[in-house]
Amino acid sequence: MAVEAVVFDIGNVLIEWRPERVFDRAIGSDRRKALFAEVDLDGMNARVDLGEDMGEAVAALARAHPNWADEIQIWHDRWLDMASPAIDHSVKLQRALRARGVPVYALTNFGVSTFELAETHYPFFAEFDQRFVSGLLGVMKPDPAIYEILERDTGQAPEGLLFADDRADNIAMAASRGWQTHLFDAPGAFADRLVREGLLSPAEAAP
Repeated sequence: MAVEAVVFDIGNVLIEWRPERVFDRAIGSDRRKALFAEVDLDGMNARVDLGEDMGEAVAALARAHPNWADEIQIWHDRWLDMASPAIDHSVKLQRALRARGVPVYALTNFGVSTFELAETHYPFFAEFDQRFVSGLLGVMKPDPAIYEILERDTGQAPEGLLFADDRADNIAMAASRGWQTHLFDAPGAFADRLVREGLLSPAEAAP
């Protein structure tokens, strides 16, 4: 079936998500490695992506690890630095698809307050036809329920969706539902895929 709509993940597809880079600059790589080994920052972030308030989640984790409290606070205070910069070529592809009249959706694991913060910095967050944000929905990829919500609310046939995500587990779940998929590692390869699918011309897909 021909692609009828394109679904974008956001982190590491439209914006870079590199917490380690920020912590390395702030406290050094050795101390960052020790922090990440001892404190479950990823687990905290997952709870935020499921709807927990980020400020409360960071404060609770800092109380649980008082020796690391200052370092844990970096996650809150420099969150926007961790979620940057934009991947400009990917943003150009998003806008080119919409200019062509191709429906473009966001399917992203993202907290409520962090998504609101990112929206103030990245105008293209508002440039989707519909957005499916885990923190608002209370379910996150790769849980099949969030894919089902997108299918239901958009009315798109699974086989007509092309989904770009940087995580193999998220891609595998989409494929199991019949979606067409692209494991994202660089915007150039995704641009080539969009050209092959007949969604963009080479000029429209160029950086």
